[in-house]
Order: sequence, then C-alpha cells, then structure tokens
Amino acid sequence: MKPIILGISGASGAIYGIRLLEEMKKQGIETHVVISKWGSYTIKAETDYCIEDVIGLASFYYEDDDLAARISSGSFKASGMIIAPCSMKTLSGIANGYSEDLIVRAADVCLKEQRKLVLLTRETPLSQIHLQNMLTVSRAGGVIAPPMPSFYTRPTSLEDMIDQTVGRILDQFDIPFAGLRRWEG
Repeated sequence: MKPIILGISGASGAIYGIRLLEEMKKQGIETHVVISKWGSYTIKAETDYCIEDVIGLASFYYEDDDLAARISSGSFKASGMIIAPCSMKTLSGIANGYSEDLIVRAADVCLKEQRKLVLLTRETPLSQIHLQNMLTVSRAGGVIAPPMPSFYTRPTSLEDMIDQTVGRILDQFDIPFAGLRRWEG
C-alpha cells in the first residue's frame, strides 16, 4: 500500500486523527502527518496525549507551514489523505483552492491527482456556506465523512463510537479494522 497522509486540524475531535494513526501504525502503514497550530491546541485540550506522542505515531511529520514538504507535490505518490478532524476553515480552503498551509495544499494535490481525500468535517449546526463547501469538495472528488455514531452497533462507550468511525474511514482505503461493526440486517 502507498503511504497515507493525515492532517489534524483545529476542529473538535482530535481523537479521531490519533486513533487513525494508532491503527495505521499497528498495521505497518506508512503515514505522513501534519498537525495545524490549532490542531495541537485541540489535542492538548481534548485528550491526555502530548503532541510528541502523537507525532511519534507517524512515520513522517511535517510542520503545517512547510509548503516545500514532499507531500505538497503531485509527484509524491500516496494512496490519499484523511483530515481528521476537518475544521470549516480547512474545508473552505480546500473547496476554494486556497492553499495557505500544508494541510490544505496536500488535500488540493490529492484532488488534482484524483487520489482519495476523506474529510471528517466537524461542526454543528451547519450553515449554508459549510454545506456549499462540502458539496464543492464532494463534486471535486472528495469524500465528506462527518463522524456520526452508528447506533445500530449499540455502543456502550465513547471508544466504541470513535472506533466505529475510525473503521468506516479505514474502509475507504480498504484497510481492515477489527473494531468496525457492519449492519447485519
């Protein structure tokens, strides 16, 4: 499998990006990670992880202002990119081609190279502008995947709900995940 790029933006839900990194590391998948300034803040505010530990889960780490990083080029071969969580600011940058940071630039490259781009958009309620930006990215080939719990799995913990979403995202890349429970009818 080609590497996967993972961005963690400043929206609430940094644990999704962390859990994805943990699982991909466990499976030996090469990851290239970018954490925005506000993503770092959210990791500290919402989890017991320190930034160094999260960076340690990645195969490669880049600063968000490093627009010369190899993942900013279409010549870097990746399976695709996940942004978990994806803030509305990051979504807006992607939808409008405004690549002012490495997370948005790497996402823009995935779209132009027709590689998988999955956004765990985090906001509620959604404005018409948010919805339009989601539609724009979807029409450009991106996958909009808000982390919505699947109650048919009868989750008994927050971890169950997080892992169900993690499994659904990994499924987009055909990566198996034991924690994913499928609808049985």
